[in-house]
Order: sequence, then structure tokens, then C-alpha cells
Amino acid sequence: MPQTLDAVAVRTWCSLALDGLGRDREEIDAVNVYPVADGDTGTNLYLTVESAHQAVEAVFAAYTEVPETADVIRAMAHGALLGARGNSGTILSQLLRGMAEVLAERGTDLAGALRRAAESAYEAVAHPVEGTVLTVATAAAEAAGETDGDAAAVASAAYGGARRALEETPGQLAVLGRAGVVDAGGWGLVTVLGALAQTLSGEVPAVRHEARPPLDPHTCPAESAESAGPAFEVIYLLEAGDEAVARLRGRLDALGDSLVVVGGDGLWNVHVHVDDAGAAVEAGVEAGRPYRIRITHFGAHPEPREQVQRAVVAVVPGEGLAGLCAEAGATAVLARPGEPPASGELVDAIRRAHAREVVLLPNDAELRHTAAAAVEQARAEGVRVALIPTRAAVQGLAALAVHAPDRRFDEDVVAMTAAAGATRYAELAVAERQSWTTAGICQAGDVLGLIDGDVAVIGQDLARTAVAVLDRMLAAGGELVTLVLAAGTPADLAPGIEAHVREAHLAVDTVVYEGGNQSSPLLIGVE
Repeated sequence: MPQTLDAVAVRTWCSLALDGLGRDREEIDAVNVYPVADGDTGTNLYLTVESAHQAVEAVFAAYTEVPETADVIRAMAHGALLGARGNSGTILSQLLRGMAEVLAERGTDLAGALRRAAESAYEAVAHPVEGTVLTVATAAAEAAGETDGDAAAVASAAYGGARRALEETPGQLAVLGRAGVVDAGGWGLVTVLGALAQTLSGEVPAVRHEARPPLDPHTCPAESAESAGPAFEVIYLLEAGDEAVARLRGRLDALGDSLVVVGGDGLWNVHVHVDDAGAAVEAGVEAGRPYRIRITHFGAHPEPREQVQRAVVAVVPGEGLAGLCAEAGATAVLARPGEPPASGELVDAIRRAHAREVVLLPNDAELRHTAAAAVEQARAEGVRVALIPTRAAVQGLAALAVHAPDRRFDEDVVAMTAAAGATRYAELAVAERQSWTTAGICQAGDVLGLIDGDVAVIGQDLARTAVAVLDRMLAAGGELVTLVLAAGTPADLAPGIEAHVREAHLAVDTVVYEGGNQSSPLLIGVE
């Protein structure tokens, strides 16, 4: 077993922590009553660690030999920062960042890393509350600091201290005591520290915790109207300097509660609960450049609904297609530019579909491994899932168009797969720099027409390039052209393409959809 938290040990820790949170996720969600009883703390922690795990794997993939420990430690913390979800996930990302600050310089000082983690987490939370993950983190650091021995002994002591502190949280926070549960975020941290102890000692923790039986948070005694809390959760990444962030903290603290701002070196993750979500985002705009903005409404939880027989889950590149999928009865997962969904998000969408049978449409060739992992997880949970390997959103639309939930599952999957396979896909992109392509050399600013993933046309104008792409695709035949336009494309683009199709290709129909903020100005499908 490793005596220090080296690069390989960090990789193992991330993997075991992800497995542990995957195992505990539903139970942690069930005891989530603070700060908001929205039942998602376990899921948020899982997604946060999944992002850290992906960042670590990317570092290993970039090296031919084992990478430097400092690089892996920093990647873990940076990945958690980028992928932090919810109040507890944001705090966990800061805990990992605090550990990284010490371990990147002194890989043997695990106790010091845990102490710095707890201190930095308290600094990040505007109004720290005892009986939460902060208390558990402090107890872990104190237990580690009182231990003599190697890294394995320190990690095991930290795990034990955290577990004991977790059992005391119902007596420290009234809402937990009334519900008869431990703190959900604290439970998640215990799971992460248990993975650390297992990594360094090789021993699987015998006891996760001795919490009281979890209750359904939706049945917990309601708080008074005065303490019901804000209506929205707002999270975004922010590029800004330290002084601007200090001012931002003051503004957001006045707007709402549960304020956590983590990060540093110009990149921050901002989390706050507010009634005026727009004001929270505007404050970020004044401080710097906010992006990956997520706004969640703390609405009333719906009554338990009966499980449906079949559902479709589709990944889409813009808000317009998300709305279109929703109208068709499908559950949409939004893939924002540069931010593909993780497998945990796909699994969560499959769960939200609440169906015995699910058809998954990834709509992106790069998501094939992510989608396959999500399918395996969902199948392990008892859901019958079929993965149709759609490589583009227009193929997903074609599959969705022939979806018939009254057919036998296998027949429906075959029909949807055939429709997707019969749809050729293309997109327009703008070249960022000079480069070689399968169609020749392109210059920065050129419009590229990609057919089935390969550059087929290089042009200088969106409309002319689109027409050239369509003419090539329709030369092999076709009955229906689908156009999906990004927000901000010229108003005359779609009408001009439709007119060309009518004149040059008889008996071919055209349908146009607004895609919203997608990365490609135009997506094209030909059936």
C-alpha cells in the first residue's frame, strides 16, 4: 500500500470515492433536509466527484508515464471546482482544493492538508452552520492531527473522526433532529474519506456510519412560512479577480442565503439561494465573466407518480431542441457548448423519466462511452434501457419522430434505430485557425461544411456553404431536409435554403427548428 498520497493513489481515491457515492447516493438524497429538502445532495456530490475523476483521468491520458503527483492533485481539485453541484458539492470542491494546496507542495502532510481543507471551507461559506459538512470536516482534521503514524493511519483516523461527528449532527442542527437524520453533506464527506482510508490502507471501511433510519425528507415537519427560504438556487462559474469577488460576496449575501464562493487564481464557483435569480446573475456580470449558469427553482415537490411503461431520454445541443423533445414527451439533457453531460447526468435523466423501459439517444459520437456507462448503471438499478447510437441531434429527431410507445419495446427500438440510421447529418462550423482538412486547407474565419463528421465543403458564406452541403447530400436522394438553426443566425438563412431545395430538388420537403444557443450555426439532416 502507498505510504503517501502519490499520483496513483489520488487516481485510486477518486475512483473509490465515485464508486462509494454511487452506492450511497440514493440514501444520501433521502436524508437531505438542510439547507433545502430537495433530495439531491447525494446526486450533487456524485456529479462533483465524477468531474474530479474525469480531470484526473485526463491527466493520466496525457502522459506516457505516471504524471507528477502535484499535477494530479491540482487536476482533481480543478475538476471538482468546474463540476461542483449544489451547496454540498460546492463545499466539497473547496475541501479538495484546500487539500491540494498542501499536498501539491508537501505530499506527506496529509493531516496538514485536512486541516487546510476544513479552514478553507469555513472561509468559503458566508455564514457557517454547525451540524453540517463543515463540522464533519473539522472533526476529521482534528482526529488526523492527533494521530502519529503513516498516511494510512492518518486517513483512517480522519475517517473515524468524521464518522463520529456525523452521528452527532442531529443534536447540533434542529432540522436534522426533528427529521431524525444525519446531515446529508456530512454523510457524503464520510464516504469520500472512507475511500481515502481504503486507498491508503487497503482495508474496506467496515462501517459507513450508524445513522438513524433515513426518512423521506418530503414528510419532514414543514418550516414556518418565515423560514421557508428563497425560491431559486443559482450556480455559476466566474472569471474574476479577488477584489471583485469580495464585493460580489457582499452583494449576494444581501440578496439571499446559503452563499458559498469557492476557488481562486481568477476562477470561482458561486452558489447562492435567492428570490431574484436575475439579480444574482447580474451581480456576477458586474464582477467578471459568469458562465455555465444553472438556475433551479425550489418548487413544491410533485406527488409520487406512477411509473410509466416507456420513455425516451435525448441529449440535445440547445434549448430549442430541449423544448421540442419535451413537447414530444421525451426527457431532454442539455449539452451546452464545451460542456458535454457526464454519465451521472444521463443516469439522473433516466431516473427522472420514471419508466420501466427507456430509449437513450446520445446524439453525439463523442458521448458513446459516457452513454454506455450510464446504461450499465441504469440497468443495474432495474431499468430496461436501449442505447441507440445516434451521432447527431438530427438523427435523434428522426428516431423520436417514429417512436411509438404502444409497440413492443424491441420493435420500437428497431424502428427508431432504422430511422436514425437512414438520416445523414451535417453541420456548419467556423474555422478558428488555418489547418488541413479532408477538403483542403482552410483559413481562420472560413465556413466549414461537415458531412457525417468530415469536412466536405470550405466556403466564405453561411448560406452558400449550406446550399453546397445540401446539394452533395441530396445527390444520393432524400425526401426530407431538417434544419436546426442556432440563435443569432441571419434571418434570411433558412428561407434561402428552403427556396433552393424547392427549386433544385423536386419532392423534397424542408422542416426548420430553432435550436437556441448551440455551438454550430446550422445543423442539417437528410432523410
